[in-house]
Amino acid sequence: MLQTAMFNLIDVFWAYILIAILLLVGRLIRQRLGILRSLYIPSSIVAGIIALLLGKGALGAVVQSVNPESPLVQGLFTENVLKVWSQSPRFFIKIVFATLFLGQYVPTLQEFWRKAAPQVALGQAIAWGQYVVGLILAITILTPVFDLPPMVACLIEVAFEGGHGTSAGMAATFTKLGFTAGPDLALALATVGLVSGVISGTILIHWGRRTGKIQVSREPSENLENVENEAPQEEPSVTIARKNLFRDLLIDPISLNFGFVGLAIAIGWLILEAMRLIESITWGRGGVELISYVPLFPMALIGGIIVQYILMRTRRTYLISRPLMENIGGLALDITIVTALASISLSVLGENLVPFLILAIAGIAWNVCAFVFLGPHLLPFYWFERGLGDLGQSMGVTSTGLLLLRMVDPDNRSGAFESFAYKQLLFEPIVGGGLFTAAAPLLIYNFGPIRILLLTSFILAFWLIFGFYNCKQLRKQSS
Repeated sequence: MLQTAMFNLIDVFWAYILIAILLLVGRLIRQRLGILRSLYIPSSIVAGIIALLLGKGALGAVVQSVNPESPLVQGLFTENVLKVWSQSPRFFIKIVFATLFLGQYVPTLQEFWRKAAPQVALGQAIAWGQYVVGLILAITILTPVFDLPPMVACLIEVAFEGGHGTSAGMAATFTKLGFTAGPDLALALATVGLVSGVISGTILIHWGRRTGKIQVSREPSENLENVENEAPQEEPSVTIARKNLFRDLLIDPISLNFGFVGLAIAIGWLILEAMRLIESITWGRGGVELISYVPLFPMALIGGIIVQYILMRTRRTYLISRPLMENIGGLALDITIVTALASISLSVLGENLVPFLILAIAGIAWNVCAFVFLGPHLLPFYWFERGLGDLGQSMGVTSTGLLLLRMVDPDNRSGAFESFAYKQLLFEPIVGGGLFTAAAPLLIYNFGPIRILLLTSFILAFWLIFGFYNCKQLRKQSS
């Protein structure tokens, strides 16, 4: 059950006004500190850390130890503001996921599969490997030595592959299942993943250039083979229809687009409620409950896909502007990150420091090793350039992957951007914040870590076998 909100609308108003100010301060600090710019740390991360340090857990704790009677024992923010922030991530993450596929270009099936299949194999292998590594650690160390629940095995995939948004969205599930330290550990791991993703990616790029593994920097673009063109640009008729629509309806474009976001979330909610109803009259009657713990945000993603498909079938895609959808999702993600980081319990993190370090080191090691050793065998062409996107996404968020792609192949001469984008259609609905990400803690809770280890190991083996075979076939076809 969700806790009843004990605050007024004015508290909500000032809570988000403070977020806006914190984002401006975060942007200013980021621009002033060269190390933050060089690591490509988003302003929202900086703002969230500032809010955390000025809140009850950091500033308030210091003041409490010096003068318990001081009005700053709660930090610079009121209790009601902190309550608003603590409840915000699980709501705004729904908006983020609803916007992921709204307004996206959808290629033909043949084109889609040719470009996406190798990337899907590598991305899925990295994600399922994170579960395998986490489950092995949980079974051998984290549960028997540190007495953490077996679902701690999910944290690497939730935090590294899913990022701050997914970590915040999964907080309610972890709490319901009794893993109260899970949300704080996930958010802290997501921050480590984001920073380490940029650092390790930058180091690997220098290594790739030094060893000659980066092909696009050595060949003229006109001689490159298998270079993919960019996704088709929007047709002029669509642009004209959109302009006429906004003029005739007298509606702000962002308002119309936000309406489709709401529709996507509503469809996702209906799907989730239907699944819960089916569960209640079938296996749920025997005491096995899974769907009741599934959060709404992965269903919002499916709702967005459904809305986009309907608009495509009815030739109404001009109703949605992809840049505006990215802006809406970007704003919601910034709010999610700031409020989630501001709500981290530093005491919980300190109590679980060693398990936290074990998970962080193991996650980073698996991701880098998977890129270096699996990439050449799963990606038939330009494996280094194309694999960097998956490495970045597996250690932060999709934007981290795109950032590394821009660093290694700014002109998109390898076709990595399209392959990376198309991969998301067969990736994000499942892992990285998708259906299995949402279900994994429940599966471990109900069936135990050993059975889920066998399941995830089997799925990892499937993607590796498929990836090796697909890569070999594509290389044969091009020779």
